[in-house]
Amino acid sequence: MIDNITYDGSVRGHRRAEHRLRARVRTVAEAYALLAPSLAGFLLFLVAPIFGVAALSLFDWNLMGTPSFVGLDNYRELAADPEVWRAVLNTIYYVVLNIPAQTVLALLLALALNRRMRGGKALRVVFVLPWMAMPVALGIIWSWVFDPRYGVVNQVLGTVGIDGPNWLTDPAWAMPVIASVNVWQYTGYTMLILLAGLQAIPHTLYEAAAIDGTTPVQRFFTITLPLLRPSLFFVLVTNTIGSFQIFDTVFVMTQGGPGGATDVLNFHIYQQGFQLFRSGYASALAMVLFALILLVTAAQFLYFRKRTVYDFS
Repeated sequence: MIDNITYDGSVRGHRRAEHRLRARVRTVAEAYALLAPSLAGFLLFLVAPIFGVAALSLFDWNLMGTPSFVGLDNYRELAADPEVWRAVLNTIYYVVLNIPAQTVLALLLALALNRRMRGGKALRVVFVLPWMAMPVALGIIWSWVFDPRYGVVNQVLGTVGIDGPNWLTDPAWAMPVIASVNVWQYTGYTMLILLAGLQAIPHTLYEAAAIDGTTPVQRFFTITLPLLRPSLFFVLVTNTIGSFQIFDTVFVMTQGGPGGATDVLNFHIYQQGFQLFRSGYASALAMVLFALILLVTAAQFLYFRKRTVYDFS
């Protein structure tokens, strides 16, 4: 009798284990079924092109004839090409101009709009509108704005007795102008993300800190900034990746000039691949840009990994 009870118990336990295993397998299968369309798109349109470009960088091909395998010759050539290093430095210079200015301005706007104020929602829409515009169209408009003779900027400066420079043909001013245009366009988007992060911070923390006698500046550095790091991490990573890939504004406004002052790496890739038809060499340049973005993104992940709080409870 005892043996039968023990046997029945073991059978029921075995069946329950099988049932849990089948339920777990079914859950995993359903999850992968739901992920399959996005996963297929990720593999087809992101992973596969990366491997394709990496393979093409080992060939010499003009898009017309038969590709010729050259191994690492393209990488050796770009390593010795001063124009490539100039493009890399120009790209880094643009990122340094763009990211800090965009982030600081967006944070200030988010802090201002996080307060209860009349017309706050309308102002959010106004600030986000430039982000929704086409960069090519904005590039054309800002080229007119910075025109040395008829542009609005120099016209305004002329009213106060300042002779404005030739903004887009002066090597010292061309890149700051490009950066300022993109700061103007994308600050509203960054502000929106940071504003969402600010509104997720519990107000009770500020009330408790105010009772303790802290100043607004102290509350900003001890409460707002630490708890805003998830949002800051997101905007810094995505905006930095986008900044390294700057192309359309440079293409419309300066074509890499004057004298290569705005010849960023992405524009240099375009020139080599679609103007000089050196697709293998352009692919090698693309891999350099990919490695540069990967390195900077990894550094950001390492910096924020132990400095980010996601639980506000």
